[in-house]
Amino acid sequence: MPPSPVLTPPPPSPRSPGLDLLRALAIVTVMLYHLSSHGIDVPGPGQHGWMGVDLFFVLSGYLIGWPVLRDLAAGRMPDWTGFVVGRAWRILPAYLAVLVLYLALPAWREAETMPPVWQFLTFTMNILPEHLTQRVYSHAWSLCVEEHFYLLFPLAAWLLARRGRMPGVLATGAGAALLFGAGMLLRDWEWRHAIAPHLASGDAARAVAGYVGRIYSPTWTRLDGLLGGVLLATLRAFRPAWWARVLSHGWVLLGMGLALLSAATQVDPLGHGGAVFLLPLVALGCACLLLGALSPRTLLGRRAFPGVRMLALLAFSLYLTHRQVYAWLDDVAGKLTASAPLAAFVLYNGASLAVAALLYVAVERPGLRMRQGMARRLPGALAR
Repeated sequence: MPPSPVLTPPPPSPRSPGLDLLRALAIVTVMLYHLSSHGIDVPGPGQHGWMGVDLFFVLSGYLIGWPVLRDLAAGRMPDWTGFVVGRAWRILPAYLAVLVLYLALPAWREAETMPPVWQFLTFTMNILPEHLTQRVYSHAWSLCVEEHFYLLFPLAAWLLARRGRMPGVLATGAGAALLFGAGMLLRDWEWRHAIAPHLASGDAARAVAGYVGRIYSPTWTRLDGLLGGVLLATLRAFRPAWWARVLSHGWVLLGMGLALLSAATQVDPLGHGGAVFLLPLVALGCACLLLGALSPRTLLGRRAFPGVRMLALLAFSLYLTHRQVYAWLDDVAGKLTASAPLAAFVLYNGASLAVAALLYVAVERPGLRMRQGMARRLPGALAR
């Protein structure tokens, strides 16, 4: 295991510390969820940590939507070229570096079979049925959803901007309700055809496979969180007075978010109600958490907690590499999970932090610096 490189904390940022806290929370819950598959089950996140991905989606929708919608609200056309270039330099260097590691180090893989490389290069592995059996680097499905969002959202915003004026509050609300409703109807249809027959026959394995392949992973059934984040950005850009009024209730919003996510843990994803309503429920809960974390009235919105910013800094590299590290440690220290679970917990996550730090220093940070240089010519490249 390579030693952890020394990281210099980033300079102070005017961004709300609540954003970093939510990033850190999202990656921690995702890692604990995956860690449960390696014999280390942490109550709560071990069963429901998949919600961390939805928190990432809400954050992405808000952070990508805000600079674009801010420009449109001010009557400016966003720099679309800068947007695309900035997204590429933010995502591709680390993502492709990890793909190379998977190809070069098959012993580190967390499963037997890997999807063909072209699916990773085209960001289509989340919409093809084979990914249910080709489990290597399978967590990249969420990056596929985000990449599709990076293409669809600017196109939708550009088409709306060409009309000469953005939709009003009622039209925006109606459009959002239509999109949320379409997602629920689609999941209802998929549940009836891809899950219910297997549940009726007692084939739980095929029901789970149908849920993952037809509801959990495809882009068209996973837009709830991204749409929720975009709606928050829309409110901030076009109704700043309303935005300020909403943020003044930060503690209430945090309580609502926690209550909604707690309720979501009681919903069976494979049931009909879970398939249709669980993802919007989680998205709403995460959106409330985001509002509460942005509010200057809450401690989360005012105070930076020790270690959180560094963990948020490594969140993307951690997301890309932690499953590969867990799989490698299963081979060299797997017995430790039964004999000394606390030591195994420290080892697995400490090693993941070390590898993520190495990836950040060697690949991700240079890519971000290239993006900074590109931003001098393409201002839109710094979105998020």
